[in-house]
Amino acid sequence: MSGPRVALVEDEPTIREAVGLAFRREGFNVLEFGDGLSAWEALEPVPPDVAVLDIGLPRMDGLELCRRLRARSELLPIIFVTSREDEFDRILGLEIGADDYLCKPFSMRELVARVRVLLRRSSARAAPDESGERPVRIGELQLDTPKLRATWKNRTVPLTVTEYLLLQALASRPDHVRSRDQLMDAAYPDGTSVSDRTIDSHIKRIRRKIEAIDPAFRGIEGVYGAGYRYRSEG
Repeated sequence: MSGPRVALVEDEPTIREAVGLAFRREGFNVLEFGDGLSAWEALEPVPPDVAVLDIGLPRMDGLELCRRLRARSELLPIIFVTSREDEFDRILGLEIGADDYLCKPFSMRELVARVRVLLRRSSARAAPDESGERPVRIGELQLDTPKLRATWKNRTVPLTVTEYLLLQALASRPDHVRSRDQLMDAAYPDGTSVSDRTIDSHIKRIRRKIEAIDPAFRGIEGVYGAGYRYRSEG
């Protein structure tokens, strides 16, 4: 099968079978795994096009698998599906590199739709830049939108696609407050709905990645009850 390669890592056989069938019907090439360690051993040499991970996996949990896959590739779209009601686990998953999550029970149609959104956005980075659009500089921050690439003080910030779109939305209007709904629309333009906490987690990761380059970075400021703004003085 020549469709996108989706790695489906789920330890419940009935769920894995149903999700795998849904993806195959949509033309995906599905690689199924029942535990995290088997998935890592198979995917580490050649990452898939997208990864769908449960959190509560045997042998290696989904959080550790996500961490390893993200270290292997910043471009790999990763989405969690989880039955855990504890929001901490879902937010932690986003903080270590996942792009999105769905809670069980979920609609198969919605899962496939979200995966397609992530694939479309991530492909923008890998595509040749034929737009002629020049990178935009805002102080020490430079944004190369055709490549979805950000640099701070001429050093690359390893952002995921979602993180780049959020940073671009903030930096495109320095000193203006962007609400979480506005940021959600910018990062999820296909209408995918996520929680406010998901946006907060992505912002935290963006800050942390820039601070790893420049510990003095204070460019993204939270505005209580309103949202976030990018400070022009950085």
